[in-house]
Amino acid sequence: MTVTLPEGDWVRGITVQQPYATCILTGAKTIENRPRRWSWRGWMLLHAGQRTDAAALGLPLVAHTIRGRELTTGAVLGIAHLVDCHQDPDGSPPCTPWAHPGTWHLVLTDVQELPLPVPATGQLGPWQPTPELLTRVFEQLPGFRP
Repeated sequence: MTVTLPEGDWVRGITVQQPYATCILTGAKTIENRPRRWSWRGWMLLHAGQRTDAAALGLPLVAHTIRGRELTTGAVLGIAHLVDCHQDPDGSPPCTPWAHPGTWHLVLTDVQELPLPVPATGQLGPWQPTPELLTRVFEQLPGFRP
């Protein structure tokens, strides 16, 4: 089945280290911490970078969330809708247990995991996926409607 995708700037990619990419895919981690504010909003391809944060594997919150899951790297694993970017006010509790103080929190909703990872190269910051990559990703999500 051919998926007709909209034209224009409606989708970007975000590269996230493992195990955090998998934590987002499970639906447990609803934010992604970044050092700078992002003004862009829309659909994001969730790309697992080549690196795995080995120290994070020992964190109880992470270990519980990824238990029994494969930690694929170097591939697009799913999509999510980026709906907000904020910082927690000074002195307030974190917005989620996943929030790191002093960082900007990308709020992700409507997370959908792909049936099969799509090998790809990501980069820092929001990146523009190629038409070929979009085709390979959205062939796996025939019911997707942006």
